[in-house]
Amino acid sequence: MPTAPSSTRADESGAQPGLLRRLLHLSFGTQILIGLVLGVVLGLVARQLGGTEADPNWLTTTLSTIGDSFVTLLRAVVPPLVFLAIVASIANLRQVTNAARLAWRTLLWFAATALASVTIGIVIGLVTNPGLHTSVSRSQAARPDHAGSWLDFLTGLVPTNVLGLQASSDHGEVSVSFNVLQILVVAIAVGIATLKLGESAEPFLNFSRSALKVVQKVLWWIIRLAPIGTVGLLGRAVATYGWDALGSLGVFVLSVYLGLVLVLFVLYPTIARANGLSPRKFFSGAWPAIQLGFVSRSSVGTMPVTEWVAERNLGVPREYASFAVPFGATTKMDGCAAVYPALSAIFVAQFFGVHLSIVDYVLIAFVSVLGSAATAGVTGAVVMLTLTLSTLGLPLEGVGLLLAIDPILDMGRTATNVAGQALIPTIVAKREGILNLRAFNAPRSDGGFREAVDQASDHGASATPLREQEREPLPA
Repeated sequence: MPTAPSSTRADESGAQPGLLRRLLHLSFGTQILIGLVLGVVLGLVARQLGGTEADPNWLTTTLSTIGDSFVTLLRAVVPPLVFLAIVASIANLRQVTNAARLAWRTLLWFAATALASVTIGIVIGLVTNPGLHTSVSRSQAARPDHAGSWLDFLTGLVPTNVLGLQASSDHGEVSVSFNVLQILVVAIAVGIATLKLGESAEPFLNFSRSALKVVQKVLWWIIRLAPIGTVGLLGRAVATYGWDALGSLGVFVLSVYLGLVLVLFVLYPTIARANGLSPRKFFSGAWPAIQLGFVSRSSVGTMPVTEWVAERNLGVPREYASFAVPFGATTKMDGCAAVYPALSAIFVAQFFGVHLSIVDYVLIAFVSVLGSAATAGVTGAVVMLTLTLSTLGLPLEGVGLLLAIDPILDMGRTATNVAGQALIPTIVAKREGILNLRAFNAPRSDGGFREAVDQASDHGASATPLREQEREPLPA
């Protein structure tokens, strides 16, 4: 009959879009898991195809291109995101009572948790002795192209231009980079100026808030590519280094992740519980930002999601969250600037047979607490590591021993960073009596990360004044 084929086609056409919709609407966690597995598989296949780091095969090149493109897209939105977020957040502080006290207490908690984190890293290093349990050879040692120093930090505070841009020429090719620290300084100056100008600066503030929403919307589109970026980043790491480098530095890798786990799942829950907050509720609320940090390996790129979960899930007032989270995303790095450099310094010292004294361990703690800002202009922890090694007088060639496994470590480091950037505003708000406990203790929806991505682009549409925050006692 003529109608039968038409009915069959209708059923088929109805089934196919349904299957496609289900595939496209997988949870973010499932998408990331698929990306991780696919990245490892493709990396192993690429490794079997042969090639070298200088002359990679087509699959390794493809994976590298995908991973590099994702990182490049994230970096492209960092300058306007940091500038606009800091300017808007400083302007919002005028709506907050005792804003100066909130800012100082935030800094003190940043420093206190950094000190606790670096102590954990030092203790683990002394127990596991990672530099004495490695099969890596000294032939792999190499000085990095760029090293961090306190002089670079001091000179970096002075902006070379309003955008914090830097240009360099190499063999006739001009490349442009940015310094987040300089952007931060310029943004703070502009934000304070808008506060001083008052009503006359309102048009500029309105433009900044509107532009921030536009930048955040673009960032959400980039974030949705995170599973694909994961395939490229992890696949490239496996194809280039394989499991040989991971195995030769196995004790060091396990030590770093042990330190990160202790900070993330012991130190942070202890701090939350000591302040009358449920660790389970904290993690369920902050998890969308933590898992995005693990995949993106960028605290700044994760910043809008961190701010969203801090306000909507954890109950931090918007006026305060919009200041504390962007500031923490550039300076609060317990993974990159505390646990990792402490363990790395101990590894390098043991590997090269250099004895560390009590004074050296105090210097490691000092650099970890105060040195995070010195690395704000650079993605990753290499500059923080070189800053620590140079302060202790350790061989910078030790950095080359650890570069092969850095992408694997960076995932855990960034996740820990992001968790701390969400926790400290929550703790300070709770201690100041401005935390919305109803929001913190509310049942979590099943939307998870997808809800954060879908709704955070509209974040900032309406602020909830501090006086309207509901303060309730925690349930027994």
